[in-house]
Amino acid sequence: MRSYSPDLTPPWKKKQAPAPEVPAEADLVVEEVSTGFCGAVIRCEKTAEGPTVTLEDRFGKHRVFPLAPRGFLLEGKVVTLVRPSAAPVRPARTASGSLAVPGARARVARAGRIYVEGRHDAELVEKVWGDDLRIEGVVVEYLEGIDDLPAIVAEFSPGPDARLGVLVDHLVPGSKESRIAASVTDADVLIVGHPYIDVWEAVKPSSVGIAAWPRVPRGEDWKTGVCRALGWPDNTGAAWQHILSRVHTYKDLDPTLLGSVEHLIDFVTVP
Repeated sequence: MRSYSPDLTPPWKKKQAPAPEVPAEADLVVEEVSTGFCGAVIRCEKTAEGPTVTLEDRFGKHRVFPLAPRGFLLEGKVVTLVRPSAAPVRPARTASGSLAVPGARARVARAGRIYVEGRHDAELVEKVWGDDLRIEGVVVEYLEGIDDLPAIVAEFSPGPDARLGVLVDHLVPGSKESRIAASVTDADVLIVGHPYIDVWEAVKPSSVGIAAWPRVPRGEDWKTGVCRALGWPDNTGAAWQHILSRVHTYKDLDPTLLGSVEHLIDFVTVP
Protein backbone atom coordinates (compact mmCIF):
# COMPACT_ATOMS: atom_id res chain seq x y z
CA MET A 1 0.00 0.00 0.00
CA ARG A 2 1.31 3.49 -0.91
CA SER A 3 2.01 5.74 2.09
CA TYR A 4 1.40 9.51 2.15
CA SER A 5 2.91 12.21 4.25
CA PRO A 6 0.46 13.71 6.75
CA ASP A 7 1.67 17.17 5.61
CA LEU A 8 -0.53 18.09 2.63
CA THR A 9 0.89 21.63 2.25
CA PRO A 10 1.96 22.27 -1.36
CA PRO A 11 5.76 22.57 -1.72
CA TRP A 12 5.53 26.15 -2.94
CA LYS A 13 3.71 27.16 0.26
CA LYS A 14 6.17 25.52 2.62
CA LYS A 15 8.33 27.90 4.56
CA GLN A 16 12.04 27.51 3.79
CA ALA A 17 14.38 26.90 6.65
CA PRO A 18 16.57 29.92 7.41
CA ALA A 19 20.03 29.77 5.85
CA PRO A 20 23.18 30.26 7.91
CA GLU A 21 24.15 33.90 8.30
CA VAL A 22 27.64 34.77 7.08
CA PRO A 23 29.28 38.19 7.54
CA ALA A 24 30.08 39.77 4.16
CA GLU A 25 33.75 40.29 4.94
CA ALA A 26 36.06 41.75 2.31
CA ASP A 27 37.42 39.21 -0.21
CA LEU A 28 34.82 36.57 0.67
CA VAL A 29 33.92 34.83 -2.63
CA VAL A 30 30.22 34.07 -3.12
CA GLU A 31 27.71 33.52 -5.93
CA GLU A 32 24.44 35.45 -6.21
CA VAL A 33 21.68 32.84 -6.60
CA SER A 34 19.39 34.58 -9.11
CA THR A 35 22.06 35.74 -11.61
CA GLY A 36 24.92 33.31 -11.03
CA PHE A 37 27.31 36.26 -10.71
CA CYS A 38 30.36 35.10 -8.76
CA GLY A 39 32.81 37.46 -7.16
CA ALA A 40 34.69 38.66 -4.11
CA VAL A 41 33.10 41.03 -1.62
CA ILE A 42 34.41 44.56 -2.13
CA ARG A 43 32.23 46.44 0.34
CA CYS A 44 28.88 46.57 2.11
CA GLU A 45 26.86 49.76 2.19
CA LYS A 46 23.69 50.97 3.89
CA THR A 47 21.29 52.53 1.37
CA ALA A 48 17.77 53.93 1.49
CA GLU A 49 16.50 50.67 -0.03
CA GLY A 50 18.41 48.52 2.46
CA PRO A 51 21.91 47.08 2.87
CA THR A 52 23.80 46.07 -0.28
CA VAL A 53 26.98 44.22 -1.11
CA THR A 54 29.31 44.91 -4.03
CA LEU A 55 31.01 41.93 -5.68
CA GLU A 56 33.97 41.98 -8.07
CA ASP A 57 34.42 39.08 -10.49
CA ARG A 58 37.75 37.82 -11.83
CA PHE A 59 37.55 40.24 -14.77
CA GLY A 60 37.26 43.27 -12.46
CA LYS A 61 33.53 43.78 -13.13
CA HIS A 62 31.48 45.08 -10.20
CA ARG A 63 27.84 44.24 -9.42
CA VAL A 64 25.75 45.49 -6.50
CA PHE A 65 23.18 43.17 -4.86
CA PRO A 66 20.80 43.52 -1.90
CA LEU A 67 21.59 41.50 1.19
CA ALA A 68 18.48 39.34 0.75
CA PRO A 69 17.82 36.21 2.85
CA ARG A 70 19.12 33.05 1.17
CA GLY A 71 20.51 35.26 -1.58
CA PHE A 72 23.98 33.76 -2.06
CA LEU A 73 25.90 30.53 -2.40
CA LEU A 74 29.06 29.95 -0.40
CA GLU A 75 30.99 26.87 -1.47
CA GLY A 76 27.80 25.59 -3.08
CA LYS A 77 25.58 26.07 0.00
CA VAL A 78 22.83 28.67 0.37
CA VAL A 79 23.65 31.38 2.91
CA THR A 80 22.33 34.73 4.02
CA LEU A 81 24.97 37.43 3.86
CA VAL A 82 24.82 40.04 6.61
CA ARG A 83 26.77 43.22 7.19
CA PRO A 84 30.02 42.62 9.10
CA SER A 85 30.26 43.61 12.71
CA ALA A 86 30.60 47.32 13.29
CA ALA A 87 33.54 46.64 15.59
CA PRO A 88 36.66 48.30 14.14
CA VAL A 89 39.01 45.89 12.44
CA ARG A 90 42.57 46.92 11.76
CA PRO A 91 43.16 46.60 8.00
CA ALA A 92 45.92 44.29 6.90
CA ARG A 93 46.65 46.60 3.96
CA THR A 94 46.37 50.29 3.22
CA ALA A 95 44.00 51.67 0.60
CA SER A 96 46.86 51.55 -1.91
CA GLY A 97 47.37 47.83 -1.31
CA SER A 98 50.56 48.21 0.74
CA LEU A 99 51.01 46.30 3.98
CA ALA A 100 49.62 48.35 6.85
CA VAL A 101 52.01 49.30 9.66
CA PRO A 102 49.91 49.52 12.87
CA GLY A 103 50.95 52.36 15.14
CA ALA A 104 53.47 53.78 12.68
CA ARG A 105 54.18 57.48 13.13
CA ALA A 106 54.42 59.91 10.26
CA ARG A 107 57.99 60.47 9.16
CA VAL A 108 59.48 63.95 9.16
CA ALA A 109 58.77 65.46 5.76
CA ARG A 110 61.42 64.92 3.12
CA ALA A 111 62.85 67.74 1.07
CA GLY A 112 61.46 66.02 -2.02
CA ARG A 113 57.89 66.71 -3.09
CA ILE A 114 55.17 65.45 -5.39
CA TYR A 115 53.20 68.07 -7.30
CA VAL A 116 49.84 67.16 -8.80
CA GLU A 117 47.80 69.14 -11.31
CA GLY A 118 44.66 70.22 -9.47
CA ARG A 119 42.96 69.98 -6.10
CA HIS A 120 40.89 66.93 -7.08
CA ASP A 121 44.05 65.06 -8.05
CA ALA A 122 45.57 65.88 -4.67
CA GLU A 123 42.47 64.71 -2.78
CA LEU A 124 42.39 61.43 -4.70
CA VAL A 125 46.08 60.75 -4.11
CA GLU A 126 45.64 61.51 -0.41
CA LYS A 127 42.67 59.19 -0.05
CA VAL A 128 44.38 56.18 -1.63
CA TRP A 129 48.07 56.74 -0.82
CA GLY A 130 47.82 58.94 2.28
CA ASP A 131 49.03 56.28 4.74
CA ASP A 132 51.99 55.40 2.53
CA LEU A 133 52.94 59.03 2.00
CA ARG A 134 52.97 59.80 5.73
CA ILE A 135 55.16 56.79 6.50
CA GLU A 136 57.57 57.81 3.72
CA GLY A 137 57.50 61.50 4.71
CA VAL A 138 56.35 62.65 1.26
CA VAL A 139 54.32 65.84 0.97
CA VAL A 140 51.89 66.23 -1.95
CA GLU A 141 51.09 69.74 -3.19
CA TYR A 142 48.69 70.71 -5.95
CA LEU A 143 49.27 73.08 -8.85
CA GLU A 144 46.61 75.25 -10.44
CA GLY A 145 48.02 74.19 -13.80
CA ILE A 146 51.31 73.34 -15.51
CA ASP A 147 51.60 76.18 -18.04
CA ASP A 148 54.46 77.62 -15.97
CA LEU A 149 55.99 74.25 -15.05
CA PRO A 150 59.59 75.11 -16.04
CA ALA A 151 59.51 78.15 -13.75
CA ILE A 152 57.89 76.12 -10.96
CA VAL A 153 60.63 73.49 -11.22
CA ALA A 154 63.35 76.15 -11.21
CA GLU A 155 61.88 77.75 -8.09
CA PHE A 156 61.80 74.36 -6.33
CA SER A 157 65.52 73.84 -7.09
CA PRO A 158 65.51 70.02 -7.28
CA GLY A 159 68.60 68.02 -6.39
CA PRO A 160 69.67 64.46 -5.51
CA ASP A 161 68.40 64.94 -1.94
CA ALA A 162 65.31 66.91 -2.97
CA ARG A 163 63.74 65.21 -5.93
CA LEU A 164 60.55 66.49 -7.50
CA GLY A 165 57.79 64.33 -8.98
CA VAL A 166 54.96 65.81 -11.05
CA LEU A 167 51.64 64.13 -11.92
CA VAL A 168 50.05 65.59 -15.06
CA ASP A 169 46.58 65.19 -16.56
CA HIS A 170 46.17 64.31 -20.26
CA LEU A 171 49.81 63.39 -20.78
CA VAL A 172 49.53 61.93 -24.28
CA PRO A 173 51.69 62.39 -27.40
CA GLY A 174 51.03 65.67 -29.18
CA SER A 175 49.17 67.31 -26.31
CA LYS A 176 50.05 70.69 -24.81
CA GLU A 177 50.83 68.89 -21.56
CA SER A 178 53.35 66.57 -23.26
CA ARG A 179 55.16 69.53 -24.87
CA ILE A 180 55.42 71.34 -21.52
CA ALA A 181 56.65 68.17 -19.80
CA ALA A 182 59.29 67.64 -22.48
CA SER A 183 60.70 71.12 -21.79
CA VAL A 184 61.80 70.00 -18.30
CA THR A 185 65.00 67.97 -18.56
CA ASP A 186 66.34 68.03 -14.99
CA ALA A 187 67.51 64.55 -13.94
CA ASP A 188 66.10 65.08 -10.45
CA VAL A 189 62.59 65.70 -11.79
CA LEU A 190 60.19 62.98 -12.92
CA ILE A 191 57.05 63.93 -14.83
CA VAL A 192 54.44 61.23 -15.37
CA GLY A 193 50.71 61.29 -15.91
CA HIS A 194 47.58 59.61 -17.17
CA PRO A 195 45.82 59.91 -20.54
CA TYR A 196 42.58 61.40 -19.25
CA ILE A 197 41.45 65.01 -19.65
CA ASP A 198 40.59 65.08 -15.96
CA VAL A 199 41.41 62.84 -13.00
CA TRP A 200 37.68 62.06 -12.62
CA GLU A 201 38.10 59.62 -15.52
CA ALA A 202 40.81 57.73 -13.61
CA VAL A 203 38.07 56.44 -11.30
CA LYS A 204 36.54 53.27 -12.72
CA PRO A 205 32.99 53.93 -14.00
CA SER A 206 31.74 50.79 -12.23
CA SER A 207 32.89 52.21 -8.89
CA VAL A 208 30.80 55.33 -9.49
CA GLY A 209 27.80 53.31 -10.64
CA ILE A 210 27.83 54.35 -14.30
CA ALA A 211 28.42 52.35 -17.48
CA ALA A 212 31.11 54.69 -18.83
CA TRP A 213 32.36 58.25 -18.62
CA PRO A 214 30.47 60.39 -21.17
CA ARG A 215 32.16 61.88 -24.22
CA VAL A 216 32.14 65.67 -23.95
CA PRO A 217 32.33 67.77 -27.16
CA ARG A 218 35.52 69.76 -27.69
CA GLY A 219 35.23 73.31 -26.44
CA GLU A 220 32.83 72.43 -23.63
CA ASP A 221 34.03 72.37 -20.04
CA TRP A 222 34.61 68.68 -19.41
CA LYS A 223 33.35 68.48 -15.82
CA THR A 224 30.23 70.48 -16.60
CA GLY A 225 29.57 68.34 -19.66
CA VAL A 226 29.89 65.16 -17.62
CA CYS A 227 27.40 66.38 -15.02
CA ARG A 228 24.87 67.30 -17.70
CA ALA A 229 25.30 64.03 -19.62
CA LEU A 230 24.80 61.97 -16.46
CA GLY A 231 21.87 64.03 -15.23
CA TRP A 232 23.77 65.19 -12.15
CA PRO A 233 23.19 68.66 -10.64
CA ASP A 234 25.28 71.33 -12.36
CA ASN A 235 27.66 71.50 -9.41
CA THR A 236 31.08 70.07 -10.17
CA GLY A 237 32.25 70.38 -6.56
CA ALA A 238 29.37 68.24 -5.28
CA ALA A 239 29.85 65.82 -8.18
CA TRP A 240 33.50 65.34 -7.26
CA GLN A 241 32.66 64.66 -3.61
CA HIS A 242 30.20 61.99 -4.78
CA ILE A 243 32.87 60.42 -7.00
CA LEU A 244 35.52 60.57 -4.26
CA SER A 245 33.14 58.94 -1.77
CA ARG A 246 32.96 55.89 -4.04
CA VAL A 247 36.74 55.42 -4.03
CA HIS A 248 37.78 53.08 -1.24
CA THR A 249 40.96 51.38 -2.45
CA TYR A 250 43.31 51.23 -5.42
CA LYS A 251 40.90 48.74 -6.99
CA ASP A 252 38.53 51.63 -7.74
CA LEU A 253 41.14 53.35 -9.93
CA ASP A 254 42.45 52.83 -13.44
CA PRO A 255 45.82 51.00 -13.52
CA THR A 256 47.35 53.87 -15.53
CA LEU A 257 47.02 56.22 -12.58
CA LEU A 258 48.17 53.57 -10.11
CA GLY A 259 51.43 52.99 -11.94
CA SER A 260 52.15 56.70 -12.29
CA VAL A 261 51.65 57.51 -8.61
CA GLU A 262 53.67 54.49 -7.44
CA HIS A 263 56.46 55.54 -9.81
CA LEU A 264 56.51 59.05 -8.34
CA ILE A 265 56.62 57.80 -4.75
CA ASP A 266 59.54 55.51 -5.58
CA PHE A 267 61.36 58.31 -7.39
CA VAL A 268 61.25 60.82 -4.53
CA THR A 269 62.02 58.25 -1.79
CA VAL A 270 64.74 56.07 -3.29
CA PRO A 271 68.24 57.54 -2.72
